[in-house]
Amino acid sequence: MADEAKPISPLKNLLAGGFGGMCLVFVGHPLDTVKVRLQTQPPSLPGQPPMYSGTFDCFRKTLVREGITGLYRGMAAPIIGVTPMFAVCFFGFGLGKKLQQKCPEDVLSYPQIFAAGMLSGVFTTGIMTPGERIKCLLQIQASSGETKYHGALDCAKKVYQESGIRGIYKGTVLTLMRDVPASGMYFMTYEWLKNILTPEGKSWIPPAAPPGKYPNGFRDVLRELIQNEGVTSLYKGFNAVMIRAFPANAACFLGFEVAMKFLNWATPNL
Repeated sequence: MADEAKPISPLKNLLAGGFGGMCLVFVGHPLDTVKVRLQTQPPSLPGQPPMYSGTFDCFRKTLVREGITGLYRGMAAPIIGVTPMFAVCFFGFGLGKKLQQKCPEDVLSYPQIFAAGMLSGVFTTGIMTPGERIKCLLQIQASSGETKYHGALDCAKKVYQESGIRGIYKGTVLTLMRDVPASGMYFMTYEWLKNILTPEGKSWIPPAAPPGKYPNGFRDVLRELIQNEGVTSLYKGFNAVMIRAFPANAACFLGFEVAMKFLNWATPNL
């Protein structure tokens, strides 16, 4: 595999991953806003069209009504959460790889890379869950026109006052179920693509709900969605997710690689 002989530095992975996370948020947040608004728009009345007919309609209406800032509504929460999350994510990935190496020259197999990626998913859940919760609450608020929360910190404070730490970490188990295997596949696919695209010898995200509405958590949400809107309701915002995925993740890994190149140049012995 290309460029695997260098010793793995978890600290450099931590720093470069944080920069990559900032790049991902900046590029991907507008379509994440669209995704959340599509998922949380109120059901349309009989004979009336829905608030948004699809991804591009939601994007256009948000841009027209609120300007470019509307698409970046609630970005403070993911910047605060995603930057350290990706720092910890890449740290966990680097640590997972290092734990499986007997010496720095060992080349890891793809199953080993998958295992290292799964470890990174465990590392990031503690940071990702609160950030996702606050982000969704702010995006829903902007769509509904209410003004309950005045920014990310105010939202976190009020949710904590109302529901305690459980309110901040609502959805943790589901996040683990989603992100641990997904993170393994994420990093394995990245390493595979990097290897096949690198010339030889060269280097190279659930709607929020009012407290108490779903006492049994994920099971109640799933049951209600399928009963009221069918299986297709589980895929609301799918187009926005797919459109966002390529540029956002490309920006993340580009930022990571650029930062890592800089760190290797500035601190070669770290």
